[in-house]
Amino acid sequence: MSKHSPDLSLLFHALSDPTRRAMLSRLGREPLAVSELAGPTGLKLPTVMRHLSVLEEAGLIASSKDGRIRTCALVPDSLDPVRSWLDEQREIWEARLDRLEAFVAKSITEGDS
Repeated sequence: MSKHSPDLSLLFHALSDPTRRAMLSRLGREPLAVSELAGPTGLKLPTVMRHLSVLEEAGLIASSKDGRIRTCALVPDSLDPVRSWLDEQREIWEARLDRLEAFVAKSITEGDS
């Protein structure tokens, strides 16, 4: 069982789709109206709204409505849980590789004796 929160699963799910990652990249530069986000995707508005819903549910974006225009913006620090998890995984694997390297070096040294 994972010790990480279900939010991490939501984040990875949201990041798993290339369309959503492209939207996040664009929102990283500036907040955009939904119609501006939809344009380059070639997708119909309901499909774009579903993608945005996934991003918002994961906490990656926030949206606001001014009249008829819905604007989306990237949420600062929303990827921190992903970054922390990846850092933990890197530490685990680096420690494993260090132990493997030490084992191989010891085996080579013992084989030379």
